[in-house]
Amino acid sequence: MAKVLMIQADKCTGCRNCELACSAFHEGRFRPRLSRVHAYTWEREGLSVPMMCQQCEDAPCVAVCPTGAMHRNKAENSVDWNKNTCIRCRMCTIACPFGNAVYDSESNAIIKCDLCSGDPECVKFCPNEALTFLEGTIAVRARKKAYAAKFKEVS
Repeated sequence: MAKVLMIQADKCTGCRNCELACSAFHEGRFRPRLSRVHAYTWEREGLSVPMMCQQCEDAPCVAVCPTGAMHRNKAENSVDWNKNTCIRCRMCTIACPFGNAVYDSESNAIIKCDLCSGDPECVKFCPNEALTFLEGTIAVRARKKAYAAKFKEVS
């Protein structure tokens, strides 16, 4: 069974270790702006939430992609991006309800979580286990869907 990346916002302290780990892994340097995960903090509410591609079952980014560059990888249970077939129309960035697919003009690429090929760096470096990579059981998927709905409602 494929794994899913779970976010537990109540455990996030906003340390942003996830951003540093992700950017170091993908960019070879600490460049949080190009991290595939971003920890958003609302100080007044005392809330921090790590956000990245939710690997949606019915991914709007996949539905709007005219070339199929954004596509579902059923084996990994993820939404993948193919640089070679992408025409950089950025429709995926507009379609993402969470704002987790972005275009980087410097690298001319779509930046989104790719689950680090099944071993997410953000999970390894989260000191409070706000991010976990779990087997995609029905219960885990239900929790993930509930969290995603809450985030969509708030944004």
